[in-house]
Amino acid sequence: MSFLSDLNPSQREAVKILEGPVIIVAGAGSGKTRVLTYRTARLVQVGVPAYQILALTFTNKAAKEMKERIAQLVGSSSKSIWMGTFHSMFARVLRLESEKLGYGRNFTIYDEQDSLKVVKNVMNAQGISLQQFNPQAIRSRISGAKNRLVGPEEVASQAVDQFDEVSAKVFARYQKAMKRNNAMDFDDLLVLPIHLFEHNKKILNDYQERFRFILVDEYQDTNKAQYVLLKQLAAKYKNICVVGDDAQSIYAFRGAEIRNILDYQVDYPEAKLFRLEQNYRSTKTILAIADSVIKNNVDQIPKNLWTDNQTGEPVAILECADDKDEGIQIAQRILEDIYRLKLDFKDFALLYRTNAQSRSLEDALRKNGIPYTIVGGIEFYQRKEVKDVLAFLRVLTNPLDNESFLRALNCPNRGIGDVTVERLQAFAERKGLSLLDAVHHAAEISHLGARTRGALLWVGDFFKRHQHLKTIMSMSEVSRTMVDELGILRQFKEEGTPDAIARWENVQELLSAISEFSSEHPEANLENFLEEVSLVSDIDNWDDAHNAVTLMTLHSAKGLEFPAAFITGLEEGLLPLFTTVLGNKELEEERRLFYVGITRAMRNLYLSFAGVRYRYGDVTYPSPSRFLDEIGSERIQRITSGKHSSFSGDEFSGTRRSNRRVRAEGSSDYFTDPIPDYENATDTVQSLQVGMTVHHDVFGKGRIVSLSGTGESMKASVEFSSVGRKQLLLKYARLKVV
Repeated sequence: MSFLSDLNPSQREAVKILEGPVIIVAGAGSGKTRVLTYRTARLVQVGVPAYQILALTFTNKAAKEMKERIAQLVGSSSKSIWMGTFHSMFARVLRLESEKLGYGRNFTIYDEQDSLKVVKNVMNAQGISLQQFNPQAIRSRISGAKNRLVGPEEVASQAVDQFDEVSAKVFARYQKAMKRNNAMDFDDLLVLPIHLFEHNKKILNDYQERFRFILVDEYQDTNKAQYVLLKQLAAKYKNICVVGDDAQSIYAFRGAEIRNILDYQVDYPEAKLFRLEQNYRSTKTILAIADSVIKNNVDQIPKNLWTDNQTGEPVAILECADDKDEGIQIAQRILEDIYRLKLDFKDFALLYRTNAQSRSLEDALRKNGIPYTIVGGIEFYQRKEVKDVLAFLRVLTNPLDNESFLRALNCPNRGIGDVTVERLQAFAERKGLSLLDAVHHAAEISHLGARTRGALLWVGDFFKRHQHLKTIMSMSEVSRTMVDELGILRQFKEEGTPDAIARWENVQELLSAISEFSSEHPEANLENFLEEVSLVSDIDNWDDAHNAVTLMTLHSAKGLEFPAAFITGLEEGLLPLFTTVLGNKELEEERRLFYVGITRAMRNLYLSFAGVRYRYGDVTYPSPSRFLDEIGSERIQRITSGKHSSFSGDEFSGTRRSNRRVRAEGSSDYFTDPIPDYENATDTVQSLQVGMTVHHDVFGKGRIVSLSGTGESMKASVEFSSVGRKQLLLKYARLKVV
């Protein structure tokens, strides 16, 4: 019981009640990970066998940290706890039970790129145009249907247009192709256990007995499949404890359903509710801003966050001339704060709504010599040369994996062309063979030249040799032997270009990762390594030990904290992000996303917006985000042209623009340039009419096609001879009647 003294009274109460359904509503920075960790440790401490505990997290990184902390609290007896992400834990269940679903235990887990390739292959086989029907959109439609537990037949029956009909057709063939390849995608890792439990009550009962105590982190981010899985497993004993914060539900685009947490006490009327409201992370000022914003949402569980932390510095608003100026101002603030506050580069995070925003920020950081790292760029395991080697390893462990075989077949180039591949596939289909089995019969395939037959037979012999070596060598040894025989490293070294050397280093890093995994998990095999690789996330790859500024999307930042955070691009259309009509449900999620960004900051928070921004290759003139009207008026500081001034948050209903203008490319010197009085420019705006010829400073001469909106929101659609049609907010467009 001694470790309970580490908790505050609310946390302690939430940890003590171990049986029955429990919901812990944990506000940002309130120590929810600690409560989940201590609650799990307490279960072990009071005598619950560790193997009867299932603890589900949303990142492998969080699971690893929790496991280590639990072991410190209660010792090695906690090692047999089932703790990890939903996907990793149910992949583990499927390794044990997959044969009952018609899969081999050595099934491959396909990532998004792999499953997209299957979709394209299915579309090509069915003669469906990849230009007319976007394969990525179809893959997304299939994934969404699976997460809603909807099959191809139901998608077909609900079709309202040709795209729906094509998606249903591809969906059905996609499922057959996946099973033929002995492969599962991420969604299958959740959907197939549901099918397993629904159709085999004995297996469900076994796992209900096995997992008598269930703990779930980030419950607000669960989708329908995860919700159903938890309901199935918890139905017998109802010892399910969920921890989450409805105010941080930001993954609706992935199928997350906020109703899961809002309706928890409807599902379990006897559930005990605990609120964690003391924030340990942020200053009083930052917390007040966050509270002022989130209270505008209607759909939420009431909570009152408070903190004993210091008041802290004012929250700063950076008004920027354009996105380039935004990057420059942020870089300067970082350098000033490192000197002023004695911070390190790694103490800063730059957060944005879309990945495209990082370019101007990166440019400014590079020009100022500021080191940075990007979370969510091209991930290591998605790099071509790494995926090439992984394809060989996948075929080695799962000979039925045709997609991986096709990737490996001509790597390095063996002169095996598309016609040969088509003939090989047709032969395999006719004979009911996998592609790997088919190459052993290359002599029987008609219309193949001697050289091509020889290349196919070499590939077959290569895999046969290494499948034998796999039985007598460690995973590290067989991987290196395979790479050496392929000659990939030698080829990169001979090329000698910086790009080739980088690829050489990446393959070496992959081999090192296999060796490291092998030494850390002596009992594991190559299948285990490939599974871990398939389920790794952006945050799992992030190394916070480097002294560098972190750049990431607001979605990636959830669960993290930084002494200083910048939330960039606070403009209508960007944050909140919308392309068409923004409904209340979508707006509330965008507000929750802003709230998540605010609550990442511990000591210093900066909010920035630009008067001009390049998006999709075009110049836009965005309005400041409506969220800036919601931040309140206390402890706010505006920064323009290097000057500070206090102002009320509701001043954002008007619009101000910085007098900064960049003198030359890459220059950090500024000169003042009188800006038109936008506040009093309404006379010119109101005089505009459809059909008028106007001049724009950037786009030149054009004709007004249509007008919409009123007052400050008035917009014009203008057909320009130089760039075509543009939508302009008249308040900022500075159109002159010709």
